[in-house]
Amino acid sequence: METTCLNPVSSVLVFGNSRQEGHLDDIADLFRILLADGFSVMAERRFAGYLRSNGVFLPDRVQEVPEVVAGTEAVISLGGDGTFLRVARMVGDRGIPILGINTGHLGFLASYTLNERCELSHSLRIGNACVEPRTVLRMESAALPDAEWPFALNEVAVLKDATASMITVHAEVDGHFLADYLADGLVVATATGSTAYNLSAGGPLLAPTLTNMVLSPLAPHSLTLRPLVLSGSSRLRLWADSRSSYCRVAIDGHSFQVKSGTSLTVERAPFCIYVIRRTGDDFASILRNKLLWGVR
Repeated sequence: METTCLNPVSSVLVFGNSRQEGHLDDIADLFRILLADGFSVMAERRFAGYLRSNGVFLPDRVQEVPEVVAGTEAVISLGGDGTFLRVARMVGDRGIPILGINTGHLGFLASYTLNERCELSHSLRIGNACVEPRTVLRMESAALPDAEWPFALNEVAVLKDATASMITVHAEVDGHFLADYLADGLVVATATGSTAYNLSAGGPLLAPTLTNMVLSPLAPHSLTLRPLVLSGSSRLRLWADSRSSYCRVAIDGHSFQVKSGTSLTVERAPFCIYVIRRTGDDFASILRNKLLWGVR
């Protein structure tokens, strides 16, 4: 998918996690900079409450909102990759781009730090940044809880439940039998998620704007079962057998229990999540800086 230039932004919503104790002064300054640069600024209500409880009182011009509201042109995510995934769930299919500021551990989805708050504010205001479309997966199943968002920016995983025994994940691709995975589980990852759970499972890394999906078994009990890259147009059907009669399904880390034999379908969603990147950033430099690619 093609990367585009960011349109100039005038309205931003700031969302963050509740582990910002070492960054409170810088976050307060970020709000001041955004207001001084002429933005209409909103803060997610729970995050604003967390800041107040830690002595950071936002200016009156900052509107507190419970969720993404009409007129929001960009969302700023303060935290790590887990926070970014929560923001992606908030944004959903609205097409609003997300700018990540890393205050967490790795922050692979974030392009900025709080030390660059003046630069990122200026970049948003004049549109001096890139927007990358990222593929999202959709999972369908009769066992999906009503409140569970069925979309994943990183991955859908079928996992063993609270037992030491392996499970068998049966997989079909486009109606054709693929394999029986006797393993601790199976991860279906997007290109974005290839640097997450998939990486831990020994799967390949994909350039983040690719539409492909990756199947990576977790601790497979066979040397012939290896990670597999599939077309983004593929439709997967998965079901698992377990000695405990249950397994777990995780959608971007949100997990729930399902009975053995429950049918799951996974395919590309009809919308993308849009990630704001600094102009000049490239996948190779991100690998070197974030994952220390090639360091001896």
